This record gives sequence, structure tokens and C-alpha cells, in this order.
Amino acid sequence: MPINRTSDFFDMYAHGFNAIYGNKNNLLNNFINNIFRKSMKIRFVKVIEGCEPVEGKSVMDIGCGPGHIGISLAKNGAGYVFGIDFAEGMIELAKENAKLAGVEQRCEFILGDFMLTDIENKFDYSIVMGVMDYIAEPAEFIEKVLSVTRSKAFFSFPEDGGVLAWQRKLRYKKRCDLVMYKRESLNELFSGFKCKDVSIEKISRDFFVTAFME
Repeated sequence: MPINRTSDFFDMYAHGFNAIYGNKNNLLNNFINNIFRKSMKIRFVKVIEGCEPVEGKSVMDIGCGPGHIGISLAKNGAGYVFGIDFAEGMIELAKENAKLAGVEQRCEFILGDFMLTDIENKFDYSIVMGVMDYIAEPAEFIEKVLSVTRSKAFFSFPEDGGVLAWQRKLRYKKRCDLVMYKRESLNELFSGFKCKDVSIEKISRDFFVTAFME
């Protein structure tokens, strides 16, 4: 993964990305959200639901961005939320958002590269949303995520093929590199890991994958 190129893009994009979760409910934004951000909304809801019961549980959010998922889980009762992102602007926003939500005591957000960070403890739930799009060597990355997950790990993978995938590749061409997937490649990828079960669900422009560890 070209860390410098990708992290620079998301550092620059931090405030715009944060606004996606709370933009004005007007006709234009509704259209944009329904067409281009539908996957983000669906995967947000599915992660929140998938982490139940969350009371007192530990959560790791890899590529946490401005922290919205982890903060929502903390508000729902998660005992500890650990978020990591390689874009400094995202981490600053996550800390600010946690403080505004009154859950900063149960949330820790750090700047760093997950693959270069020692994770000493296992987490009940691990979240990897909007990250695999930028991982050139997914098997090694997924293996590390699963190794520090006790119960369930949630991933999103962008679907390859079709007009929307072509549009996204074109839009990101000069920003950062993208890696996209078909269902067959995901089946093959996850067949190499020791999971109790794996669920691969198509949601809008993404695949939502849940790896069950127990």
C-alpha cells in the first residue's frame, strides 16, 4: 500500500469525510447520499447491529477516520474503543468527536499504520470499513486483523465491475491507488483463514464480510 500517497489524500480529505456523516438534508445531498454513499450508510448500520451485545465489550476500528462508528459503539455501551488511522487530520477529528459525544474516557485514537503497530491485546470486535480498498496485499492484512479478534471481524470490500466501479477508479486515479474485488476472489481469499464461519453479503457498491472467530 502506498502509505504516503493514501495518508496524504485522507489527511487532506478529513473534514470533508467527517461532513459526510452529518451533511444537510437537502435534495442534492439526498441524491448524492442515495447514489454514492449508500454503502457507507448500510455498512455503518450493519456494524452497529453486528456488534451487539456491545455492553462492556472491546472494539478495534482500523482506519477509524473521524471515529463515528467507534464513538457510536461507545455511546451504546462499549467498554473500550481503540481506533487507528494513518491520517493525522482524521485522528484529530476522532478525538474531538469523542469529546463532544462525552465518551472520550472510553475511546483511544492513535495515529499510525496498523501493519506496523504492535497490538498486544485481543478485541471482541474488529472493524475494517473503507480500508481494504487501499491494501495491495490483503491476505497479510486480514491475517493480522483476525489474529487480534476474539469474536467477530467486519470488513468492507469495494465491488469490481460495472459503471460505478469504473467511475470510482477514474475519480481516484490521481488521488490514490484502489484495489477492487469480485465475490469469487473474496471466497478464495477467506478460504485461507481459520475462521469458524465467513459471511459475504453484497451491499450497494460493496461487499460486507463478517468473519466469525467463535
